[in-house]
Amino acid sequence: MQRRNFIKNTATIAAVGLSSEVFSIRGAGFFNDKVRIGFIGVGARGLGTLELALLRKDITVTAICDIDPITTAKAVKAVSDAGQKPPKLFTDGPHAYKKLLEQKDVDAVFICTPWEWPTPMSVDAMKAGKAVACEVAGAMSIDECWQMVRTYEQTLTPFMIMENVCYRRDVMAVLNMVRKDMFGEMIHLEGGYQHDLREVKFNDGVNYYGGGVEFGEKGYSEAKWRTTHSVHRNGELYPTHGIGPVGSIINNNRGNRFEYLTSMASKARGLNKYITDHPKGGKDHPNAKVNFRLGDVVTTNIMTANGESITLSHDTNLPRPYSLGFRVQGTNGIWMDVNKSIYIEGKSPAHKWEPADTYLKEFDHPLWKKYENDASGAGHGGMDWFVMNAFIEAFKRKDPMPLDVYDHASWAAITCLSEQSIAQGGEPQAFPDFTDGKWMNRKPIFALNDIY
Repeated sequence: MQRRNFIKNTATIAAVGLSSEVFSIRGAGFFNDKVRIGFIGVGARGLGTLELALLRKDITVTAICDIDPITTAKAVKAVSDAGQKPPKLFTDGPHAYKKLLEQKDVDAVFICTPWEWPTPMSVDAMKAGKAVACEVAGAMSIDECWQMVRTYEQTLTPFMIMENVCYRRDVMAVLNMVRKDMFGEMIHLEGGYQHDLREVKFNDGVNYYGGGVEFGEKGYSEAKWRTTHSVHRNGELYPTHGIGPVGSIINNNRGNRFEYLTSMASKARGLNKYITDHPKGGKDHPNAKVNFRLGDVVTTNIMTANGESITLSHDTNLPRPYSLGFRVQGTNGIWMDVNKSIYIEGKSPAHKWEPADTYLKEFDHPLWKKYENDASGAGHGGMDWFVMNAFIEAFKRKDPMPLDVYDHASWAAITCLSEQSIAQGGEPQAFPDFTDGKWMNRKPIFALNDIY
């Protein structure tokens, strides 16, 4: 929306009320019983989430949906080993989840499925009145993002995007420092998904093997579906790990918003070289001739309404150590996670980096101080515990979800907008305002209480 049109319509928006806050707040009270959960997708990510859920005393797993008999069997065993009753199973094809959504003994669903599925499943779940904990993914289209937003606004069903990196310990300590104004006014931020994912797995119909070069029908786990996106798409395919924490720092959708982005992609060489050099591949292997569209390094620049610039990097098909590449820079200092360094003007030696650890310990976020023992041993350094706890506790208390449908829509849209920008030679792409102007008056809530 053009700025002048936005200003012109502000009075109308105010007249109808800040409806997004009303949608999120479902009234005072507390959910007294155990939360009855249905799991849709229990592959690698889903199974880990299920096992974490089973450690909680306030969760009962009543239903599981997956079309893979091997992963389903593992999930059922996990529920049994936890001492819970056998869950109802829904395994009859990709739309079996709809039967799960009809079950009266399901209060909420965890959706842990490949990227094509979270939107239709979330939309159907919200329409069925089941609260949604949705695993992260980039959107397949901008229309998908609007479907999620409109369905939420029409049904009032709780929805949370399960971006665990928002709860990473160092990220939350830096958020705490930002809120204490230690970095001054925010100027520039960076993040991304920089993770060597070239190793895929091969399924011969009987056994699974690691380190192969197959994908699609012959692949196993994520290789069945994720690599195919590298064949057909060229953009920032997995934006939320980088943009989620950054969005919380600059109060995206709550006094600020993403306005436009530009993206560019390098040439694609990493996967072809990996297949050619691999002992199970070679230059004559059929996959060595695949034309991968996804550039090995995709760089996206975002401008916000309040004037901060953001850079995202997607880098999954080249040899490299793992790093999300965070950088938080303001008028008074800078933090970078790659070299674990910090510089605060007036505190650090002039023009010299300091190790960040001392600051991160001193300004450890209150949530981590309170729940460190509870999160110990949970996936991804404990942050999986925090994001699950946030969803369950907000649902039980009938509170607004700390990472809501507007966060999801604005993060997921980056994938589609970056594809369009790259296809158009780096042309800027405007972000839709999924809040319909309500961002100007919505207040930050993420990690501002003593629970989540």
